[in-house]
Amino acid sequence: MAARPALLLALLLASATAAAPASAQPAPAAAAPQSGDARLRQLFHDSDEDTLRRNPIQGVFRGDYRYAAHLGDYISDAYFAAERAAAEHDLATLHAIDRDALSPTDRIAYDVFKWQRENDLADLQPDMLALTAVRPLNHFSGFQVFYPVFASGHGAAPFRNVEDYENNLTRHREFAEAVDRAIGRFRQGLASGVVETKLTIRNVIDQLDAQLHDAPEASPYYAPVTTFPDAVPEAERGRLRAAYLATVRDTMFPALRRLRDFLQNDYLPHARDGVGLSSMRGGDRMYRRLIEENTTLPLTADYVHDLGLSEVARIRHEMEAVKERAGFHGTLAEYFNFIRTDPRFAPPSAEWLHEHYLEIGRRVDAHVRDIFSTIPRTPMEIRQVEPFRERTEAGGSYNQGTPDGSRPGIFYFNAYDLPSRRTPGMETLYLHEGIPGHHFQISLAQENADLPAFMRFGGNTAFVEGWALYAETLWDELGMESDPYQRFGGLNDEMLRAMRLVVDSGIHAKGWTREQAIRYMLDNSGMSETEVTAEVERYIAIPGQALAYKIGALTILRLRAHAEHELGPRFDLREFHAQVLMSGALPMPVLEHKIDDWIARRRAG
Repeated sequence: MAARPALLLALLLASATAAAPASAQPAPAAAAPQSGDARLRQLFHDSDEDTLRRNPIQGVFRGDYRYAAHLGDYISDAYFAAERAAAEHDLATLHAIDRDALSPTDRIAYDVFKWQRENDLADLQPDMLALTAVRPLNHFSGFQVFYPVFASGHGAAPFRNVEDYENNLTRHREFAEAVDRAIGRFRQGLASGVVETKLTIRNVIDQLDAQLHDAPEASPYYAPVTTFPDAVPEAERGRLRAAYLATVRDTMFPALRRLRDFLQNDYLPHARDGVGLSSMRGGDRMYRRLIEENTTLPLTADYVHDLGLSEVARIRHEMEAVKERAGFHGTLAEYFNFIRTDPRFAPPSAEWLHEHYLEIGRRVDAHVRDIFSTIPRTPMEIRQVEPFRERTEAGGSYNQGTPDGSRPGIFYFNAYDLPSRRTPGMETLYLHEGIPGHHFQISLAQENADLPAFMRFGGNTAFVEGWALYAETLWDELGMESDPYQRFGGLNDEMLRAMRLVVDSGIHAKGWTREQAIRYMLDNSGMSETEVTAEVERYIAIPGQALAYKIGALTILRLRAHAEHELGPRFDLREFHAQVLMSGALPMPVLEHKIDDWIARRRAG
């Protein structure tokens, strides 16, 4: 509907041209041929505009509300066909542009766009959709996880005026349609034999039960009408409250109950017992694809597994040294248990956690300009994970703000099962999720208006999570982890990312069980059983994603060491960080080429 005025305008212009007498039209002047750079930028612009029309929620997250009246027809056949056609068109247009004739900056953009659209196209092939579309959601990724936060009045959806409130009502109705569409996809999977795990489906049922437990008025879907901005007239507020209550009660909750009952009664009995992709029809092929998609590199499961084992051994050695520095006399396993159980490491309250994260932020801010030349304009807030999703959420997470700073970035900390949360590692978590991790990387890209939109707002997991893990290694430059317990917490978090290589590949390629993975992580870290269980169930739900952190961080660290060696005293850490960050999230091979070119220029200059 949002595209209809443009379509009508195009039809009217075409009709006017056809109706005009030929003699009345002057001969058109020959248009000057566009340069390759101009054609490339035009392709980027057109592709982005088309993407936003097909994916209106992307626009909302970017602060572009032209299509905010719609959620989108995600996971429909028409949606997948349109996405596939767009990728094919974009690649054909790209291949008609001479890369060698482009400027150095646009050659980087060309390479990133090519990688991204080829990656998109690979995921949209019928053989791959047969393995993914029929598993439309799980407890870590799905409408039921994303939408309550998005539409709560505390997420990305705006609530500035009556139009915003009306748009949200329309999205609510489309959300109910999406839920029913997901049921249809699950039924296709039952017919083809490609099904989710019993574990993930039970977790989804628990999430749906939690959402349906309270009255509609207590739902996050109703929350926006519990308070209004001044721009919403008093006369409209009663009507909107009634409309929201009716929509939540009569449309959204019934859809969620249909999904819950279908999963419980029809799907769960046929879901698979095995937690790894190796137990799913087509799972081996799926995992190979996910490794390359998430790391941007053609790695094998065996390589990833062996790399993880090597990193675990290295980090254990460093942990032993920190244990000695803390004056602990005992084995590393006993030290892990000490960290897990000693009352001194238990946060007394969620409010205490919030205050201490604020204090960590102030300490980081005092040093961050020493190693970064550009600081994001977008502010960052620190919030507690909402109760309705905290049980299955990680210990920390980040939600991006808008490029103009009107919506801040948000660092979420999780206070679920508070006695199991440990204070060692708080500093590392802040560096990863907040500053200079996700908040810097995502905000600096979004705020760089010189980049094409797909580089400002797109990305890949290896870069995004690799940067955040690399940011943890900056603890010394940023005045963090001087306390041996916090340094152990930093190593514990690094160990988590190393163990992910072992456990993710173990589960999905080597037949590991959930219990085997949990035991491995408890044996090699100071994490609590609650934390480890949530992590393992995350790897089961989203295979391959956890590999990106360590692969990406190791790549950035290797490139930094290479630059330091090649440039010697001419190496500038602030400039290196700008080279890494200011072009958006690059695939690892493209990032390596960029750093090599920067080194060559610095040496020549």
